[in-house]
Amino acid sequence: MTNTAKQKVIIVGGGIGGLAAALSLSRQGLEILLLEQADQIGEIGAGIQLGPNAFAALDALGVGQAARNRAVFTDHTTMMDAIDATEVVRIETGEKFRERFGNPYAVIHRADIHLSILEAVQDNPLIKFKTSTHVENVKVGPNGVEVTDTKGEVYKADAVVGCDGVKSVIRARTIGAQHRVTGHVVYRAVVERDNMPEDLRINAPVLWAGPRCHLVHYPLRAGKQYNLVVTFHSRDQEEWGVREGSKEEVLSYFQGIHPRPAQMLDRPTSWRRWATADADPVEAWGNGRCTLLGDAAHPMTQYMAQGACMAIEDAVTLGEAFAKAEGDLDAAFRLYESVRIPRTARVVWSTREMGRIYHAKGVERQVRNLLWKGKTQEQFYTQLEWLYGWRKDNCLEPR
Repeated sequence: MTNTAKQKVIIVGGGIGGLAAALSLSRQGLEILLLEQADQIGEIGAGIQLGPNAFAALDALGVGQAARNRAVFTDHTTMMDAIDATEVVRIETGEKFRERFGNPYAVIHRADIHLSILEAVQDNPLIKFKTSTHVENVKVGPNGVEVTDTKGEVYKADAVVGCDGVKSVIRARTIGAQHRVTGHVVYRAVVERDNMPEDLRINAPVLWAGPRCHLVHYPLRAGKQYNLVVTFHSRDQEEWGVREGSKEEVLSYFQGIHPRPAQMLDRPTSWRRWATADADPVEAWGNGRCTLLGDAAHPMTQYMAQGACMAIEDAVTLGEAFAKAEGDLDAAFRLYESVRIPRTARVVWSTREMGRIYHAKGVERQVRNLLWKGKTQEQFYTQLEWLYGWRKDNCLEPR
C-alpha cells in the first residue's frame, strides 16, 4: 500500500458533508485541512430526517451512537391529504422496519447531527481547521492542488474536495455546471411542545400534501420541540438563498387546506425562508485530484429527506474508495464518482418526482391518493430497499 501518512487533502466547507469527509479521510491516515468561510464551524436550520442508510454511514464514521443519543426514533412516516385530512399512506418504522434495514428511522435537529460529527473531528489530530476563509480559486495539477482564498493566501495539498454547497466555488472553477432554482420555497421553524397543537404531537414525520404546497411536522430533542416545515410554489421569480420569512406570505399560499394542518401556521414566532435549488446530474464531479461531495456535487430538494443522508454516504464512500485504490488519489476519486454519481442522480430524479406527487391537484391528486392502496408494509420495504439498503460493505457497488 502507498504510504499515506504525508498525503494531505484540503476540504472546502465545514457543513455536515465537509466534516464527514474530513473524518472519513482522516480515518484512512490522510492529513486534512478544512477551510470554512464562516467565522466558526456551525449549522443553521431546524430538523432533518435520518433514514437507515444515514445511520449505516454514521456508524461507519464512528459517530452513530452520538447521533442516536440526540435523535428521536419515529413510529412511522405518514402522508395525509391536506384538503380533506384523510390518510394517504403510512410506512411503519418500528421493529420490523429496523429488522429489515438493520437501522432505525429518526429525526434530529440539524445542529445536533452536525455536533455529533464535529466532536469526533475535533478529537482527531489529523484534522486542522481554518475559519473565516473564503475560497476564491483552485488549480489542479498532475501531482497536487493549490487553493487560493479572497485574501490571496495559497494553500497547497495533494488533493481537494469541494464540500462548499449549492454555490460551490470548487464546482464553478472545475466542472462549471450551475444549480437550478426550482421556484419552490421552504419555510422552517421550531415550535415548543406546549405551543404545538395537541392532536399533532405525533412521534413521526407527518406530511400534509396539498395543491402546489405541503406541510411537514415531527418531534425534536426528546419531543420538547417540534420541527415545522412548509413548502409552496412561489408566485415570484426566486433566487437561491436564505432569509427571514413572514407569516403573511405563508398564509397566502395555504388557502383552502383543512383546519387540522392549517392550525400549525400560526404557531411559529419566527420563520426562516429558503428558496430551493437542485442541479441536473452530470457525468463527472472533477478531474485529477479534485472532486465534489454533498450539495456541491448533487444539490437536491427536500422531498425525499435525503440531502444530508447522501452527503454522509458520499463521505464514507470516498474513504472506502481511497482504501480500495491503495492510496492513489486520482484512482480513488474516479472510483468514488463512478458509484456515487448514478446513485445520487437517482435520488435527485426521484426527489423531483416526489415533489410533483406531494403537490398534486385536481385529478392528479385523486390518482395520487390511490397509488398506495392495498400495499403491505413488506411491499413498501421492498420498494425502499435500493435507498435504505446502503451500507459501508456495499458502498462501492452500484445501487
